[in-house]
Amino acid sequence: MSKQMVIRIDEETKERFQRVSRMEGKTASEKMRELIESYIRKADLSQVVDDLWERIGTKAREKGVSVKDVDRIIRETRASP
Repeated sequence: MSKQMVIRIDEETKERFQRVSRMEGKTASEKMRELIESYIRKADLSQVVDDLWERIGTKAREKGVSVKDVDRIIRETRASP
């Protein structure tokens, strides 16, 4: 179930936001939800890290790097002075 969030902004900002939202064919609430979700995706460090690991894994698989290769590289790196 959706919950409400109350924010305080000046009247001019509210009117401009509503007008721009309508120009995109959205309600102010729809646009605000979209903006909040976008912000969370960008600001949520755990999501950023997960996305980074996914990209690294994809690149490694494309290059034929195996789990054994990764384990070996980690061991070699840790053993280096």
